[in-house]
Amino acid sequence: MAPRTDSALSCRARALLRVVAAGRAEITCSSEPDMFVDGVACCDQYTAHALAHRGLIVPTGPAGLGKRVRARLTPAGAAVLGGLGEAA
Repeated sequence: MAPRTDSALSCRARALLRVVAAGRAEITCSSEPDMFVDGVACCDQYTAHALAHRGLIVPTGPAGLGKRVRARLTPAGAAVLGGLGEAA
């Protein structure tokens, strides 16, 4: 599935993208990746799942099922932030 790069994201989704861009987020390696910010579970896992499924964030590398790894923006995720005039 090709990532969607439209800018129709909620304020919370854009905030989570900025957190990932700042290097403060981890995600679990699973089909429904959970996000952790500064080591604490994100309060909106639905949005975290949506960002992953849209191809805007990915793990930095492979890990065991359910293990946490640092999250990073994909080029599509960076483009969404850049297209909104926000610093990535």
